[in-house]
Amino acid sequence: MSRIAAPSRCPSCNGLLSPVKYVCSDCGTEVTGDFSVCPACSLDAENRSLLELFLFARGNLKAVQRMLGVSYPTARTRIEEMFNTLEGRMEAKETSINVLERLHRGEISVGDALETLNENA
Repeated sequence: MSRIAAPSRCPSCNGLLSPVKYVCSDCGTEVTGDFSVCPACSLDAENRSLLELFLFARGNLKAVQRMLGVSYPTARTRIEEMFNTLEGRMEAKETSINVLERLHRGEISVGDALETLNENA
């Protein structure tokens, strides 16, 4: 059975999708919950492919340029846009961690933490 990458965006509203069920391909065991997604996994399919290509090229933009069949400035711009998107996702995740740490230290209430986390979602 061939596998396709999980969609990262809702086809209806373009909101971020989050996984709620994982199934073992060997025994069929199912694990359900509200799982977080790594920032790179939350990129759209085009940017995930670009990240994979960048990693395959070991960060060599000239190699990326050749593999994409575009000019060097175009390759550099696309990589920069992909990293800006990734950086934004990582900052949002770090913000969530910071909120939880502040909650743990007793600096904010549970209600304040939930409100902040919902705003960042």
